[in-house]
Amino acid sequence: MLNKLKKLDWGILIILVFLMVISTIVIHSATANFPLYAGNEIKQLKFYIAGFFLAIAATLFDYRIVLKSWHVLYGIGITLLLLVYFFGATINGARGWFVIFGVSFQPAEMVKLVLIIGIAYLMGRRQGDRLTLTQDIIPIGAFSFIPFMLVMIQPDLGNAIIYLVIVLGMLWIGNVKYSHVIAGLTVVVAGLVLFVTLFNMFNSEIYDYLNDKGMKHWHERINTFINPADASADARHQSENAQIAIGSGGLSGDGYLQGDMKNGGFVPYPYSDSIFVVIGEEFGFQGAAILLLLYFLLIYRMIIIAFKCYDLRASFIIIGIVSMYVFQVFQNIGMMIGIMPITGITLPFISYGGTSLLINLLCIGLVFSIKAHQEVYELAD
Repeated sequence: MLNKLKKLDWGILIILVFLMVISTIVIHSATANFPLYAGNEIKQLKFYIAGFFLAIAATLFDYRIVLKSWHVLYGIGITLLLLVYFFGATINGARGWFVIFGVSFQPAEMVKLVLIIGIAYLMGRRQGDRLTLTQDIIPIGAFSFIPFMLVMIQPDLGNAIIYLVIVLGMLWIGNVKYSHVIAGLTVVVAGLVLFVTLFNMFNSEIYDYLNDKGMKHWHERINTFINPADASADARHQSENAQIAIGSGGLSGDGYLQGDMKNGGFVPYPYSDSIFVVIGEEFGFQGAAILLLLYFLLIYRMIIIAFKCYDLRASFIIIGIVSMYVFQVFQNIGMMIGIMPITGITLPFISYGGTSLLINLLCIGLVFSIKAHQEVYELAD
């Protein structure tokens, strides 16, 4: 046990401690003038402590056992997604949460890790050889499509997109043929062009349909990104105010607890989806740059571990986790500065949210387990 704990990546642990401090103080600032959310920073700190214990426990557990149990984990994940659709609580327009004794749990967050483990196992069968269309890509696509659709109908566009990014990132590293990449990109581009064309052609009909289903906000989010000039003032509200707030921070920010935009309620969910606005407004470009540097160092350390793996499946797991983190950071910050559409994607390790934080720290624990068990794997061979 002690030998495994000695192999913890202390660089990653130090980075996580810095992220924990940033998250706690920023959530406190974001909720300072909102009594309804008072104490969220303490809850986040408790989740962090629980998450650190979870990560250490995962370090001691051999990741290869998890890989062999991928089908069981997948079955549990799909079952939870089905149950939450029929019996879950609706929060922010999506039925994706179980609420038990006042504590909410979002299965879609857990399924991200399940997806990574399953794809890593399936790709690992090739031992680095080129992935084939019929034996690898189509089965992996089918494996991923089921949770993707179950999350889409909640509807949870944010996590559904993350599933796609995980699949694409892992397939790319998994030695996919260039002809398949070109064909895939062609289909994606053609699909996007067709979607935008049909969306503009039947804009009013789509609005009426979604409005009747109580999902008007989905039309507003898409229309704001595709046709910003034609979007309503309410639809542009979050994106425009977020950009104003971040811009007002300038180089060094307005100062801690001094952000006017979030204090006035001009940016919704400043403690969660929009937390980067608080960082940009109160700490400016310098604060945002420090946060991005911490993310860069975290990703860098994880990639170094992936390169040193003897087990190719372990490298695939880490690449899947890296793909997830990189996209979430890019999407969350991008939607706050107007280069990406608004989706319900949180900023990893910073935004308030128990399920997402615990899953993110469990992912780190899996990376630690991979690092701790590589020498054992080498000796076993």
